[in-house]
Amino acid sequence: MNHHVTRRSLISGFVAAGAIAMHENPLFAAKGKLFFERIGKPIGLQLYTLGDEVAVDIDATLARVAAIGFRDLQLPQLYGKSPAEIKAAGERAGVGFSCIHLAAMPNIPQTALSMRSPTQRIVDDLGALGVKDAVLPIMLLPSDLSQKAGEGFVDMLLRGTTEGGADIWKRTAELLSEKAIALKSHGITIGYHNHNMEFAPIGKTNGWDILAKETDKLVKFEVDVGWVAAAGLDPVTVINKLKGRVRSIHMKDVQASTKSNYMLKMDPTEVGSGKQDWKRILPAANKAGCKHFYLEQEAPFTMARIDAAAKGFAYLKALRA
Repeated sequence: MNHHVTRRSLISGFVAAGAIAMHENPLFAAKGKLFFERIGKPIGLQLYTLGDEVAVDIDATLARVAAIGFRDLQLPQLYGKSPAEIKAAGERAGVGFSCIHLAAMPNIPQTALSMRSPTQRIVDDLGALGVKDAVLPIMLLPSDLSQKAGEGFVDMLLRGTTEGGADIWKRTAELLSEKAIALKSHGITIGYHNHNMEFAPIGKTNGWDILAKETDKLVKFEVDVGWVAAAGLDPVTVINKLKGRVRSIHMKDVQASTKSNYMLKMDPTEVGSGKQDWKRILPAANKAGCKHFYLEQEAPFTMARIDAAAKGFAYLKALRA
């Protein structure tokens, strides 16, 4: 046995012991590892980010999405295709769909899949997609709401929200609860996605708080942290208040020039290039029970949409939190 210990071997031993100690220290593990690797969840993408590109050529677009590294996708719509066609396109590209946005606008054709569709229709179509989550992307609007002369869609939307007051949010909560209860036995989760109108004051409350209070606990929330920031609020505070009910988040960044508002306005940018504190936001979402993390970006873009998605993905993949 060689009792001669060289200075180099001694140093090597200390380094190795230190590395093991740090590796076994949960605090170091939490801070030192790549966030998404540590939590074992994929970096997802809301396809809304890519605009019309999906509808123009779904196979080419999904192939590019897969090449970036995305595997978990959220659908904003069915792009005029059947659920089976969408599922098949995903399989060809090597990506899967975990969630779909189902609107409930008054003018949606009865033949289209929506949050107002019969329970069995939702079960069948989501089953064909392989999707277990459905999210209402915006609140219910008055059924008689229509655009006035010279009024844009967003202006009409904001007017409907203002005129509807608390009642709009209570009716939205009713629909969400009804669907969540009806679909629970089929293994489908219902959620709600925010913009920034939800945070506009209605007396001493707001639409978001009404939804949280008035919905059945089965109803989950998809927190769009970009719109939360645009409303002038801290995303972590909003997430923490909903612990156990945060099903997914939209990882959306905004520029520091974004002025606090409730009017569907923001100065968007690529994820990682704005003012969002992702090292606080993402661990808070994970702790609150978040199952899906979808990257999303609003227009206008300063580069090709697919390049913006790739830039955001690269940032998030390298993030340590």
